[in-house]
Amino acid sequence: MIETKGQMKVVAPGQTIGILGGGQLGRMTILEGQKMGLQFVTMDPATDCPGGQAAQWHIAAPYDDLHAANRLAEKADLVLYEFENIDPAVVKFLETKTHVPQGSRLLQTAQHRILEKTTLQRAGIPVTDFVPVKSRDDLIRALRQIGLPAVLKTATGGYDGKGQWMLRTKPDLDLLPGDLLDGGRELILEAFIPFVKELSVIVARNPQGDLASFPPAVNLHRNHILHMTVVPAPLAEPVKAQAIAVAERVAETLQVVGLIAVEMFMLKDGRLVVNELAPRPHNSGHYTYDACATSQFEQFVRASLGLPLGPTDLCKPAVMVNILGEHADAFRQAFPSLPGHVKFHWYGKKEAKKGRKMGHVTVLAESVNQALEWIESSSIWPPLTSEEKKVIYDRDYF
Repeated sequence: MIETKGQMKVVAPGQTIGILGGGQLGRMTILEGQKMGLQFVTMDPATDCPGGQAAQWHIAAPYDDLHAANRLAEKADLVLYEFENIDPAVVKFLETKTHVPQGSRLLQTAQHRILEKTTLQRAGIPVTDFVPVKSRDDLIRALRQIGLPAVLKTATGGYDGKGQWMLRTKPDLDLLPGDLLDGGRELILEAFIPFVKELSVIVARNPQGDLASFPPAVNLHRNHILHMTVVPAPLAEPVKAQAIAVAERVAETLQVVGLIAVEMFMLKDGRLVVNELAPRPHNSGHYTYDACATSQFEQFVRASLGLPLGPTDLCKPAVMVNILGEHADAFRQAFPSLPGHVKFHWYGKKEAKKGRKMGHVTVLAESVNQALEWIESSSIWPPLTSEEKKVIYDRDYF
């Protein structure tokens, strides 16, 4: 049974946390939570998912299976979700059966781009100019308002660049999928932001309202998939302070319990614009597992359980690099000679597909430059281009 402390439910060592989702984020959360004496049960359609491999119990079932969700609730003293591409109706159902600290409301907001941006805009948080789109006529009107270039996105679903179409010129409209604007599907047209850096801040917030922010990180993407995260971020101190302030304002506005990852664009003059939110651990926070006093995964458990939040100090400069399917063979060849300051994490996925996240490494060093030198010399990943080096090495644009 869950003990109560005022209105807050307290889960103690020996009790069980359920996780809706069985990916690598769940896996790393479980590994950290088990150190705290907690047990875990996961629910995921895959029978051999990364999270299920680490959990004490696994329920293999589709996310919309309410009978399976009920089994999850019966087994768990508390339920978390580790990604947002799930039906909020399932989370609402779970809320009637057990404690779900993140809640369905946060999920609904963060997984719907129009609702997400509208909520932030109303709170005075800077976001990209946007217009909802449901038809071709809507799109033409939106283009008149937003102008070109612009980005058309599905309002829900899509990740790592899926469900997004860059519109640079009018002929690009003819390249859109033929049925994209049929049937009243919700889309959003966003103004293209001429950013010079992409960055993120992960904020923890517990039910008591305590906040703890991890250091801002600069991120580098390849083919819309995160390639590299760098900390300390190559940003001027005022920009770092601004990034933390924006992220904490997002967490307060949405009354987050758990974690919120706030992805932002930095413009040439140092201004920041919020791009996307993720109400859970985030790929750009993987560096915290090895480089911070408290990892994002331990903090996720702490915040969700209402425990005091851990310190978020960066103990060592670090660069995190994703290992995708196309890097797996090179990584295996390098594996026997990886030095001790290169911390590797393998997710247990059976098939290495192009673009699939198989694992990551975090390179700890005396400086970011030293970490980058090892990454370049390892030959596991294609070398940085001149433009990518500018993003990673250049500190000030203003």
